[in-house]
Amino acid sequence: MAVYVYARTVDDIGDQAPPADRLRLLAELEADLRRLYASARGTGAGPPGWPAVRGLADAVTECDIPIEPFADLIRANQQDQEVSRYQTFDDLAGYCRLSANPVGRIVLHVFGCFTPDRAVRSDLICTGLQLAEHWQDVAEDLRAGRIYLPLDDLARHGCSERDLAAQRAGPAVRELMAFQVGRARALIDAGAPLAGQLRGAARAAVAGYVAGGRAALAAITAADYDVLAATPRPGRARTAAGLVTTFARGR
Repeated sequence: MAVYVYARTVDDIGDQAPPADRLRLLAELEADLRRLYASARGTGAGPPGWPAVRGLADAVTECDIPIEPFADLIRANQQDQEVSRYQTFDDLAGYCRLSANPVGRIVLHVFGCFTPDRAVRSDLICTGLQLAEHWQDVAEDLRAGRIYLPLDDLARHGCSERDLAAQRAGPAVRELMAFQVGRARALIDAGAPLAGQLRGAARAAVAGYVAGGRAALAAITAADYDVLAATPRPGRARTAAGLVTTFARGR
């Protein structure tokens, strides 16, 4: 819960604070984060001022979570203030390494099961989940001035920003989204065997993430890849069934 409150605070600053204040507030949050870690090392830096950072103290100490994933979440939101388009998929994947992958790594630390090999699988899942969310929210992101679909892919499929602003997805947009859904599904499937390497609550958590991502992508597919008319959302029953299946099979 402490990790969730922190991540939610970072995202809320990046998305909801007055635009002119966002970079300053994110910098203050990072300074507080570094103050927390300095205090944990006994350097006498003083307690953090932000409640969301103070709340991390026990988790950081008990679960031995390094500072990097927490700092990366701030980096992602700083990038959101300055970058609203991504030319290539590699560019977008670099953003996901900051915005999504740190969460999975933190979760592994919280459950006491972090290893470098597991982190690689976790990164695949988290990048796939981030992509699935972006593909669901194409219209919403565009209204906020952002396009996460790589511009190279738009051009390759004959799509323009005007096409993304339409009330319904035309054939070219649907073809583009079918390609992107396949890309995200492949990443999640490649990372899914991580569930089979874990036990108990950690296995359930990872199975839940995998099932949620697969259900989101299935919802886009069921909407015939029209992500403009409405946001495709999976039903709870589908997600729950996917969780049980993933937990049982371990992939």
